Amino acid sequence: MPAASISSTLTQLVGDYGIYAVFLLMLIDAVFPAGSEIVMVYGGAIASGAIAGASVTLFGYTFAPGLSAYLAIVVAGTVGYLIGSVIGWEIGIRGGRPYLERHGRWLHVDEAKLERAEAWFLKWESWAVLLGRLTPVVRSFISIPAGVFEAPFRRYTVLTLIGSAIWCFVFAGIGWAAGASWESFHHAFRYADIVTALAIVAVAGWLGWRFLRKRRSAPTT
Repeated sequence: MPAASISSTLTQLVGDYGIYAVFLLMLIDAVFPAGSEIVMVYGGAIASGAIAGASVTLFGYTFAPGLSAYLAIVVAGTVGYLIGSVIGWEIGIRGGRPYLERHGRWLHVDEAKLERAEAWFLKWESWAVLLGRLTPVVRSFISIPAGVFEAPFRRYTVLTLIGSAIWCFVFAGIGWAAGASWESFHHAFRYADIVTALAIVAVAGWLGWRFLRKRRSAPTT
């Protein structure tokens, strides 16, 4: 699906279902990329009152555009992501590496991603969780490996909460700041999606090329 179509689908979901969509999409994003940047930015724009016909409503109560609506969006995103992260950790610790090697494709976690996650944890240890939560793309592939590599649950949860809260506050704040200029901002953000995707592909290709070159140049025994 084109990046522009993904962006439009996510904004439509958040526009139609508000805080509930933010919660659910962020929960999914903890284990599978679901466009958390777009979700939180658009949620922030709704909270500012910039999107006609959209509001922040929870259990029949509608938050007036302003700080309370902004905080409601941030809390929904943070809590949703935290719950999704705990589910991912539980999958990892119960299934272990053998389970992921057999069924990881259904969770979008293949051997290559698992190896990258293992290298990330070995390099940064517990702080890999916090750093991962603040890194685009990587943040969706931390939860399950954290369970596989038996990251301590309490520390994992606290660091995930901190990272998720920072992410949600910042991106919802960007949407809030965009305010009435949302349409032009959204148009520009679509191009940012495309540029980001191309950058990821380019980096992955470069790393793959380096890996193959090293293997070919390695002495045989």
